[in-house]
Amino acid sequence: MTPGHVTLAHLATWAIAVLATAAVIVRPGRWPEAVWAVGGALALVGAQLLPWGEALQAVGKGLDVYLFLAGMMLISELARREGLFDFLAARAVHHARGSAPRLFFGIYAIGVVVTVFMSNDATAVVLTPAVYAAAKKAGAKPLPYLLACAFIANAASFVLPISNPANLVIFGEHLPPLGAWFGQFALASVASIGVTYAVLRWLQRDALAAPIARDIAQPELSPAGRWAGAGIALVAVVLVATSALGGPLGATTLAASALACAGVLLRERSAPWALLRGVSWSVLALVAGLFVLVEGLVHSGLIPLLSHALREAASASPTGTAFGSGALVAVLCNLMNNLPAGLMAGSVLASADAAPLLRSAVAIGIDLGPNLSLTGSLATLLWLVAIRREGENVTAWQFLRVGAVAMPLALAAALGALYLQHRLWGG
Repeated sequence: MTPGHVTLAHLATWAIAVLATAAVIVRPGRWPEAVWAVGGALALVGAQLLPWGEALQAVGKGLDVYLFLAGMMLISELARREGLFDFLAARAVHHARGSAPRLFFGIYAIGVVVTVFMSNDATAVVLTPAVYAAAKKAGAKPLPYLLACAFIANAASFVLPISNPANLVIFGEHLPPLGAWFGQFALASVASIGVTYAVLRWLQRDALAAPIARDIAQPELSPAGRWAGAGIALVAVVLVATSALGGPLGATTLAASALACAGVLLRERSAPWALLRGVSWSVLALVAGLFVLVEGLVHSGLIPLLSHALREAASASPTGTAFGSGALVAVLCNLMNNLPAGLMAGSVLASADAAPLLRSAVAIGIDLGPNLSLTGSLATLLWLVAIRREGENVTAWQFLRVGAVAMPLALAAALGALYLQHRLWGG
């Protein structure tokens, strides 16, 4: 497809994708995000803009993601139900010793560790309930600490390849070995994590000036709670090992989570139905709908058009194209979510035979760009689901006021660090 051959069908496909994504962001009638994503996917198929067969294939492409999310949500619900989050919350408040800034820093640091070794989705699903519990026990306003979870989930998501499933999509067969990955992203990761913390700490300075409880009663962790904690540790080990071996993350994550859940349920001699009811399964439908919307854009011929434009730009200015593309996809993530944006970017980069520097810049944009808006990444959507379960809510405007400061500064710092790394050590 060339710009002169844009048809009515192409325009209709793009319009449906844009409107569906906008509805996911705005949530008209307060309907769940999944309703609008699935509705947009059905509209594409119903209007014969995308064949049923291709739509079903698009849904199938997300199988590893669905399994991964299901495993994370299961182990998180088990930990919540068995009191692990309450126990961790009490310990966090104890170590803060009455200092809100110290509690904020501790939560941020834990978020870095969870994101790096278990992925940004795990930070949203596993850590957020514990942070909410910690803030409530400390008598503090939860919002600053919850925001720390949301922002670090994206800011630290290119430390390792497994820190964000989008990394695997973007690099595909060109995924660098672990040592080479560190060589490309170490400075950029430090810059992203450090700048994001500094901005959040400054923006939330008034809320963090209020005193919090110096100490609270320390609950005992039940044997089932210890099993849940061991299960989370098992999932972390499985993720790192599977990534190193190049295996499927989804199936192994779900298997490890299911094993931990089965062990606790057998020990308690209880049925699994209550545990299963506590999981937000609609997230899987949301992801499936997004995959179909992206497939509609691919079917419309948008990928070859973008690949051609990228090759032309890269031949004229390789470095400028790399960092311009990183900034562009950072914004694009907030218009269509970073999971479908990552799928599109991976297809475009593969078709254009992109250089490593270009892939790295795009990866940073895909991973960090979602910190601008509530629907920028799947991790942020999962975070939103988690805080709503606790009775909290953050509007799109509230998040944007923070993201409009934090994301551009962190993105500029990360891309600048990537450029420095490339100039000094050849990337």
